Amino acid sequence: MPFDVLYLGRVDYLPTFEAMKVFTAARNTENSSQIGLQHNGDGRDQLWICEHSPVYTQGLAGKVDHVLNPGNIPVVQTDRGGQVTFHGPGQVVAYPLMDLKRAGYYVKEYVYRIEEAVIRTLAHFGVTGHRVAGSPGIYVRMDAPASHAALTGPVNPLDPFSGLGKIAALGIKISRHCTYHGVALNVAMDLEPFSRINPCGYAGLRTTDLSTIGVSASWQEAADVLGQKLVTYLTP
Repeated sequence: MPFDVLYLGRVDYLPTFEAMKVFTAARNTENSSQIGLQHNGDGRDQLWICEHSPVYTQGLAGKVDHVLNPGNIPVVQTDRGGQVTFHGPGQVVAYPLMDLKRAGYYVKEYVYRIEEAVIRTLAHFGVTGHRVAGSPGIYVRMDAPASHAALTGPVNPLDPFSGLGKIAALGIKISRHCTYHGVALNVAMDLEPFSRINPCGYAGLRTTDLSTIGVSASWQEAADVLGQKLVTYLTP
């Protein structure tokens, strides 16, 4: 297997973020074997799969005014791309820590492969996932989540997400060809905190999860399928 897959359970965001940075920095030094428990010293890529306690994370492009009313949920500034999003229980978060130079493909293809893994995961549960041009992540038709009909016709610039719900958010960072951060798939979670932000910087963007669109799947089921699809589609 090209990846070592680690299930971390429910973990706080900030120490996980710090561990990703340490892991990635160590890969670029001669002392990579000294990183500790999260690194096996042989340079193999890893995939961390976890669930976070409630937190808002702000990307490098994030604007303060997209965080409307965080309340008692902490807001953490990160070094990933994109805008603000929410992580919480009932969401599968996957962090591929891989060397793209060794994999032999570039960032655009990396993003495409992650999105494809999510689309295939949704298909496993009978749901059709869609890409929206210029908006990383995966969306579903709220009125017909199992419909295989492609999104057609011109996009309404005033409402490019009409009829859609965002079910997976993607934000990545590349450091010397090595990736960290990743993708979050909403399974069965409290969606209310999304209403306190403009998700991914889009006012009024609806966020959904598998439970809301009628799919009964446990966190572990979704995590296992997503993990397997990520390993499959990220492997060169």
